[in-house]
Amino acid sequence: MAESHPDAGAICWIDLTVDDAENVRDFYARVAGWRSEPVEMGGYRDFNMIAPHGSDPVAGICHARGSNTGLPAQWLIYITVDDLDRAVAEVEALGGIVLRPAGEPGEMGRFCVIRDPAGAVAALYDPAG
Repeated sequence: MAESHPDAGAICWIDLTVDDAENVRDFYARVAGWRSEPVEMGGYRDFNMIAPHGSDPVAGICHARGSNTGLPAQWLIYITVDDLDRAVAEVEALGGIVLRPAGEPGEMGRFCVIRDPAGAVAALYDPAG
């Protein structure tokens, strides 16, 4: 059996992918008081959002470009898993659909986007890749 990550099963991130990230960033800055921190994406910037009295990002707001092309405009949770390939096999065996396959392992691990049998969308994330 694979060794378990300490945060396996936890929601480790949440982000929103939209056509106009600047406008939505400004919306949440006014509504929730979030501050933004730009994240360079190679020709454009997405945004980490920081709570009014915090210093660490609490969410991301991303442009629907690059690796985010085609993602639904909804808050997307990232759930940590111990073994992404095994989790994807379970998704498919249990009637879910992989909307965005996992890419190659990178510095930050690997993730994929799934739709569960009820139609809800989430990302699965394996920090070990």
